[in-house]
Amino acid sequence: MSERPTVLFVCVHNAGRSQMAAGYLRDLAGDRVEVLSAGSTPADQINPVAIEAMAEEGIDITGHTPKILTVDAVRESDVVITMGCGDACPIFPGRRYEDWELEDPAGKDLVTVRRVRDEIRGRIEALIESLAAG
Repeated sequence: MSERPTVLFVCVHNAGRSQMAAGYLRDLAGDRVEVLSAGSTPADQINPVAIEAMAEEGIDITGHTPKILTVDAVRESDVVITMGCGDACPIFPGRRYEDWELEDPAGKDLVTVRRVRDEIRGRIEALIESLAAG
């Protein structure tokens, strides 16, 4: 893994879970980590309830847009974290893969999205510790 690892978050629509995870990692790790996110079937926009939930944490994810998952994005990443995209994510040797089972916040109320957000934050904090440990 490089000095400044690249982490790719992948979910189906790249509109909720992966955007919240990317927002937390950017905020908590700063420039120590390169952060990417993508979706196997990207939505037209980020889930507005996810935007609201992250804003409560002081993290603005409005400037990001859902992106299609590409082979190049996986190839350039040191860590690939999937969230419900199944087999859509290509596998390359030498990458660290994790599958985070998280409830899909699409169409859910703010209380549910907050719960997903909080679970993501805990996982991001653990990820940062593991990256720092090498």
